[in-house]
Amino acid sequence: MKSIKILMAISVLLSFTACNAQIKNAKTESVKIYGNCGMCETTIEKAGNKSKVVKVDWNKDTKMATITYDAKLTNPDEILKRIALSGYDSEKFLAPNDVYAKLPDCCQYERKAQTVAKVETPKTEVKEDHSTHNHSAMTETRQDVSQLKVVFDNYFAVKDALVKTDGNTSSTKAKELLTAINAVKMDKLTTEEHTVWMKVMKDLAFDAEHIADTKDASHQRDHFMPLSENMYALIKVSKTETPTYYQFCPMANDGKGANWLSKENAVKNPYYGSQMLTCGKVVETIK
Repeated sequence: MKSIKILMAISVLLSFTACNAQIKNAKTESVKIYGNCGMCETTIEKAGNKSKVVKVDWNKDTKMATITYDAKLTNPDEILKRIALSGYDSEKFLAPNDVYAKLPDCCQYERKAQTVAKVETPKTEVKEDHSTHNHSAMTETRQDVSQLKVVFDNYFAVKDALVKTDGNTSSTKAKELLTAINAVKMDKLTTEEHTVWMKVMKDLAFDAEHIADTKDASHQRDHFMPLSENMYALIKVSKTETPTYYQFCPMANDGKGANWLSKENAVKNPYYGSQMLTCGKVVETIK
């Protein structure tokens, strides 16, 4: 029995070491997050985790989470807010009541009165960040647009490289896109942006990373399709200074068709490049 415990301890240590090796500028903190079961564990960790940026390990027995994160790209508050938005209270942030109410019965943990008291101020601050009805909030809104603008601009740079069938440049620009995605501060997003970002951020990072990891334009285009779909969902709820054109090529994706976003009304096809440069049409103008 003793040897089994030793092996388990070694396994945990090795896992922790591997996690730290993957995350740069790693810092680790422990925080209490309320929940009940293995399903809670899956949801909490999925909401908190970000590839190469955050690793969350939650223990359903102790209710304690070990959070390892890149201190240059995120912070504990941002991580705990994501977890709260998935339905789970921590000692700092309270999950929205409607989100908590949608948790499965087995996951609806007992909410502590002291937890509610502790998060009243942070909740108010978050609402103020999302307001557009005063001068300070207007400044924050401009900042919000700026940080998402970097994400969109890097996406367009990947698109332009694929139009030229330039796998090297596409890879480089995808790395910059991944950096921009990881740098987004969720507490600076509007409520609508926040909701969509929670749904698409992992897939955006996944596809950007795959495009960055290869110089094969064909493989990059395979990941550019879902990247464009998720970017479309995000740009639909974001305020942009200029129109964005949602375009469609019926020949792409083995004849099933595929979309992309462009800052130009003129069609320049990223899926075929010079082979069928103008194949496609504008299906929506997003303002």
